[in-house]
Amino acid sequence: MNLEAIQSALQQARLDGWLFYDHHHRDPLAYRILGLSESLHVTRRWFYLISAHGEPKKLAHRIEQGRLDPLPGTKAVYSTWQELEAQLAAMLENSTRLAMQYSPRNAIMYVSLVDAGTVELLRALGKEIVSSADLVSHFEAVLTEQQMASHYAAQRSLDAILAEGFRQIGQRVRTGGTTEFAMVTWLQEAMRREDLVWSDGPNVSVNRNSSDSHYEPTAEHTLPIATGDFVLIDIWARKNAPETVFYDITWTGVVGREPSAREQQVFEAVVAARDAAIQLVEQAFAADEPIAGWQADDAARNVIRAAGFGDYFTHRTGHNIAMEIHGSGAHLDNFETHDERLILPNTCFSVEPGIYLPEFGVRSEIDMMTRPGEARATGRVQRDLVRI
Repeated sequence: MNLEAIQSALQQARLDGWLFYDHHHRDPLAYRILGLSESLHVTRRWFYLISAHGEPKKLAHRIEQGRLDPLPGTKAVYSTWQELEAQLAAMLENSTRLAMQYSPRNAIMYVSLVDAGTVELLRALGKEIVSSADLVSHFEAVLTEQQMASHYAAQRSLDAILAEGFRQIGQRVRTGGTTEFAMVTWLQEAMRREDLVWSDGPNVSVNRNSSDSHYEPTAEHTLPIATGDFVLIDIWARKNAPETVFYDITWTGVVGREPSAREQQVFEAVVAARDAAIQLVEQAFAADEPIAGWQADDAARNVIRAAGFGDYFTHRTGHNIAMEIHGSGAHLDNFETHDERLILPNTCFSVEPGIYLPEFGVRSEIDMMTRPGEARATGRVQRDLVRI
């Protein structure tokens, strides 16, 4: 935990403090930001207040009063619920405007982790509870130089694996055939050879299956890949080392033929939408202007709507990327949520609009890395449907 940095951020945001609260590990963000072990045995409520000025304060149950000892600050304890409320009131006596892992109307559910009853209790004590969403982005999504380098290491490996994967599909189709699941297995083996790790996937989907944006073939449920098919590959991984950052891409292609007019039309609409979001972010960072996640989503979605495919773009435009594939920073989203979080310098995120028709689906996914004054795609950018 970087106490000085947190207090500086609180002062800039004109907040009296950041109140962390947990019970039974309901808030994993709190453990990561504070540097607490996520294996702590926690069965009682605890509170930790970082004020904009001064020493932090802890409140823990008497039978688990040592749980917050790794953190700096004074400590109070409680046993009964009445004592809890009294101690909480005393802890917050000089604080009114407090950030918590809360989001009004659950608009950004990724940080909306404090239960409604706790918020009610604090409001009854005269406290104004505001969302910690931007604070969480600052301390969870902003990457170090080493982490950014790890993203590019994964990028180099995965870009090469994906290119070879498409070549493998072509060779196998021409010499006996293959399936979606067989190619997933090939990609997994290739990633292991590159010392990459991932949670599930990757996704290889053919024809109508490419319209399911979270499709995953299995040994029991898989389609063959043959000449004439439309193929989508979504692949993501990070290097097998602590605190490395994911790389996440999606490409599409056709097997043994040229694209149909409909496929080409859909692909071009998706690419134009992707590039519109990329350009908006690039321009905002070059001009040192703030940009929120919802604005980039609108840029992509407006292009797809104008092309007549608005009803077939059924997910957000992108997600934050960090040590988790879906990180805790701003998502490119004004569809599933209205994400008002700012896209911060030194963060990474995907740009991945899609159009999913009943017979096939197209998604074009790249990752972007931001720096002060600059934002750019981190790997290869697909400009044409792959001829497999």
